[in-house]
Amino acid sequence: MSREWTIPDQTEYYEWKLPMVEIFETVEGEGNMAGFPTVFVRVFHCNLRCSWCDTDYSYAPSKHEFEATIEEIIERIKEFSSRRICFTGGEPLIHREKSAALLLAMCDLDHIQDIHIETNGAIDLKPFEKLRNAYKEVRKKARFIMDYKLPDSGEMERMIYSNFDLLQPQDEIKFVIGSDEDFEIATSVVNNHHKLGQVLYSPVWETMPPDKLVEKILAEPLPEVKLSLQMHKIIWDPNKRGV
Repeated sequence: MSREWTIPDQTEYYEWKLPMVEIFETVEGEGNMAGFPTVFVRVFHCNLRCSWCDTDYSYAPSKHEFEATIEEIIERIKEFSSRRICFTGGEPLIHREKSAALLLAMCDLDHIQDIHIETNGAIDLKPFEKLRNAYKEVRKKARFIMDYKLPDSGEMERMIYSNFDLLQPQDEIKFVIGSDEDFEIATSVVNNHHKLGQVLYSPVWETMPPDKLVEKILAEPLPEVKLSLQMHKIIWDPNKRGV
């Protein structure tokens, strides 16, 4: 992931194809943009297999729903009125140059104000941060939401700590907390590695009731940590897709 990329001009990369899961409009369910109408652009494939993943249809052994060129994805986004995009997966940055090219194309949409990239913490953000620094519209609109994996996920050993050095004030760091151990380790990581970006603690409802997590945040105390609930699972059935 650390090698240099060359992104061709728009006329060429608009024809690049990506395996896709879905593109739809709803309200953002979590994080700093929770509640805002948002277009979800969900690409296929992930490099992790978290134990509590709620989108296991977005990676193997499931199959992608369709393939689309970047131009086709952009045209679909234009059909919606939302001014925000959630670029997600799977892992949205796993396709390297193609992920970067799609991000560039989405940032070029005049009506889009915010693109939050839900990345899993096991992808080196350095090439994408260079992209953000190099292009004005990417710098203006694109934000990382880095989902740092904790022990209950089964994937903590895959985390790339140097990503913390790249995050900016507009970015977010999400910790999905399923146990007391998860909480303790998340808090240790925040104390030792966090520099910039809003920290979010999100409960695994089945094993960490939200009220218990609130109690732990207040007792620590963690005055700058924000509780993040998955609003879409309150509004709709937790297993319902496309919402």
